[in-house]
Amino acid sequence: MADKIRPYEDNEGKALPYPLLINTMLWLVGGAQTLRLKMHSRHPRHSAEITLRKILTLAKDTEYGREHHFDTILHATSTKDFFLLYQNFVPVNESFETLRPYIDRHKNGETDILFPGKPDMYATTSGTTSEPKWVPMTHKYLKAVYGKMSHVWTWNFVKHRSRIFGGHIFPIVGKEVEGYAPDGTLFGSVSGVLVRDIPPIIKKHYVAPAAVMSIPEYGARNYALMRLALQHRDVTLWATANPSTILELMRTVDEHAEELIMDIAHGTISEKFDIPDDIRETLKPYVFTKPERAQELKTLLQQNGRLLPKDYWPWLQYLSTWKCGNTKIYMDKYMDAFNWDKTYYQELGYIATECRFGFSLDDTNESVLFPHFHYYEFVAEEELDKPNKHFLQIDELKLGKRYCAYVTTYSGLYRYNMNDLVEVGGYYRKTPTVHMISKVNGIVSMTGEKLYEPQFIQAVHEAEKETKIKTKFFVGFADVEESLYHFYFEFANEDIRQEQADAFAKVVDEHLQKINIEYEAKRSSFRLHEPKAHLLQSNAYARFKTACLRDGFRDGQFKFNLLMQDEMRRRKFAFIERFEEGKLGQAIIEKANELDERVKQRRAERAQRRGERRQRWQTRREERRRRWTKNDETAGKEQAKE
Repeated sequence: MADKIRPYEDNEGKALPYPLLINTMLWLVGGAQTLRLKMHSRHPRHSAEITLRKILTLAKDTEYGREHHFDTILHATSTKDFFLLYQNFVPVNESFETLRPYIDRHKNGETDILFPGKPDMYATTSGTTSEPKWVPMTHKYLKAVYGKMSHVWTWNFVKHRSRIFGGHIFPIVGKEVEGYAPDGTLFGSVSGVLVRDIPPIIKKHYVAPAAVMSIPEYGARNYALMRLALQHRDVTLWATANPSTILELMRTVDEHAEELIMDIAHGTISEKFDIPDDIRETLKPYVFTKPERAQELKTLLQQNGRLLPKDYWPWLQYLSTWKCGNTKIYMDKYMDAFNWDKTYYQELGYIATECRFGFSLDDTNESVLFPHFHYYEFVAEEELDKPNKHFLQIDELKLGKRYCAYVTTYSGLYRYNMNDLVEVGGYYRKTPTVHMISKVNGIVSMTGEKLYEPQFIQAVHEAEKETKIKTKFFVGFADVEESLYHFYFEFANEDIRQEQADAFAKVVDEHLQKINIEYEAKRSSFRLHEPKAHLLQSNAYARFKTACLRDGFRDGQFKFNLLMQDEMRRRKFAFIERFEEGKLGQAIIEKANELDERVKQRRAERAQRRGERRQRWQTRREERRRRWTKNDETAGKEQAKE
């Protein structure tokens, strides 16, 4: 960092205060948990065994524990036998559906099914069927695992930016309470509940209460969030899982800048936005009248033409969000909006609804795993399609290799397939660190929607029933650049025109929103745009497969999903797309341009490979020359001695 850049000072030289009390508290609790993490990370296999023994001991008298012989497994005397018995007696839960019957019994009031007692809450997210996942969260997991991991996380903030709690913080989390199970247990967002229960000494630094996330209309919710955040000049931390949320909130400021400035000047929240009266009442203590701040924002708007985070939050110390997998495309769109000399940019970590798998402790994309809180298993990428997979322990992973992750938790997930492909990028002490690559097994997630192939198939079939239009073939592709899905249809009636295909795709979209709660949320919040429909030529699948085989695929190994994120395959479908007469000429031009680009790319790749070979040859030649020179010098010295 350049000497002239001081992260704790704004452009006028004003400095953030040092939060001594909060930092001392975080050092005591977070520092202790960090030391514990370091200790267990030095011996990952031993920690893994201890963790699994604790989980099985806790659950051995539950119905699931008795069914799967936890007591017998615990009698193993060696680490190797212990892990083997666990793999032999406990089946892999490849999807949530195998655990759903047990969880449904908990939801209806039964105790001691997957774990002792009942859960404190359920975290909800989309599942493979139209019924969402209800992931149980036990008291043990929330307090002894999730809570202690949070201590490490917040202490990590302070280590990188010691004055981060000298200003206001802006975390964006899910809705804390979505509803209640039949037995009265709440379901909602884990992060929302934890934010609700955070200690008052930190909560007073929040720009908004948890209630703001209960505003039903997303446009109004985004406006309220930025209204409450923009009034503070000293926002120091912005944390949200998905970078697409950052883009949406920046767009809200662009579209409503003058309205926001007026509200800040008068201490109001515009009545133009549909915010329920009870929530408006809850927000009142967080709404301030700040004419000086409004004038500052107005001046910035006039000078720069728009309001950006680097301007309206000059003390922003930390931005924490996902940086791996598909999210890079969203990150690239706001990189110029922040002052990275001041703002520390950190990967949020491998965090899912099912569990807090791990999170980053530095500015890399690597997530540090917690072997003393979860039991992890992994399957190498090349074995994912094999019927008999070889499960690896945490200390058996290799640097640079990719794996599918499985987890066992204190909340009743046993050998649960996370359906995530991760790559080992480093080590924390002797424990591998991982970063997210993509979803696997027919799951696509651009902005966190986790759309499953069976859901897409179901939505198309529901659309067929509703519209009375039959398909012969269909396929969906995720387009991360445009943040939307492309739906390709071959209809039984070849007279179907583009307008009818567009209407059919709209019905599919509506059913997807009914089936998948995460997809509905991302569509409602504008993070996912309306899908585009494409008409296919007749016998589309056969044409596509022929093209793939021509490009080198083996017939016996040819596999095909109906929902993918795969630009190479989507380009093949673009070439068997059926266009109406008015669009045909333009389509030909576009295909020709695309071919030109592909040819140019291949030429560039060949040129690069030639350059690399030339460089390697020159390096070897220089090395040989140095060896010859050295040998000649040695021989000369020996002759001189003689």
